[in-house]
Formats: sequence, C-alpha cells, structure tokens
Amino acid sequence: MAEQPQIIVQQPVPPNKKFGARNQTNLQKIFPNSPIHSGELSDQERKEFYEKNVINGTVVGGHGINSFNLDYADAPNFEDVKTGGGGLPSTPFTPNLTSPGPGSMNAADQPVYEGTIVGNTELSSAEFGVGLGGTVSPSVTAKEIAKQSVLGTYIMGRSFATSNG
Repeated sequence: MAEQPQIIVQQPVPPNKKFGARNQTNLQKIFPNSPIHSGELSDQERKEFYEKNVINGTVVGGHGINSFNLDYADAPNFEDVKTGGGGLPSTPFTPNLTSPGPGSMNAADQPVYEGTIVGNTELSSAEFGVGLGGTVSPSVTAKEIAKQSVLGTYIMGRSFATSNG
C-alpha cells in the first residue's frame, strides 16, 4: 500500500507558477459539466462508493457467476472437506495421490490413498501454507477480513489485526 496519499478526484491547490501547473479556471471552462467541478464527485464520495460497491456486499449478475459475496460468507471450512477415494482429495490440502489404475483415466476409479502424507495432516500443521500455521480455514479468516470495512486501515504484513500472517 502506498505510504503517501494519492489523488483521487480532488486536486491539491496548484502552485503559483507560470508554466507546468494546472489551470483550474480553464479546466472548469473546458469541462463545465464535469461532476468533479459540480462537487458531485469528491474524494469522500468515491471512497464511500468503493467501500459499498467493491469491498462490501454481494455482486449479482457477474461474469459467469450468478452472485458473489465480497465478504466470502460461504468460505470453505477445511474440517468439512470429504477425503478418500473416488476422486476425493487425500487431505484438505492435497489431491488424491493414487492412480485410477491400468486403462482408466477416471478419477472416480481412484482408491483411497493409503501412503504416508509428507508433513502432518492435522489442521495444526504449518506444512501446507503460511500465516496462522498455514492451515486455518478460509471460513475463519474470511470473517476476520470482512470486519475491515474502512478503506485505508489495512495492516502491513497481516490479513487482519489478530493474524500472525
């Protein structure tokens, strides 16, 4: 994230110099119907619009998706992941490592993986990712991230205040 605030729509007062500075009076005459000049668009209005329509809420009628919750309300819970054979993953973090067998390319023919998974398959393991031990369910982290509703109050190196990664 930028360390210095960026211009959104409201320009700072131009410096008093003959060349190389914007001429606000001329811009207003060139673009008299601009919503920026009328005050309809402002930095605060744009931030509120972004928070309401991009950070929060549900998008309906997206590209190939009927609706999408921006707060990830339906984020998956690793404990609910079904594992086993027949195309199911070996663990919530790894695909089924078995072959469906000679002559088959159908995942439904895969047996349950009986081998040893490298690393700990317990949800407390840090083997499968980073942050919060690498195995915290998105259903947990999404709720915490969704609580961040103020644009610009993000924390360097963390997803949310109580996160360790």
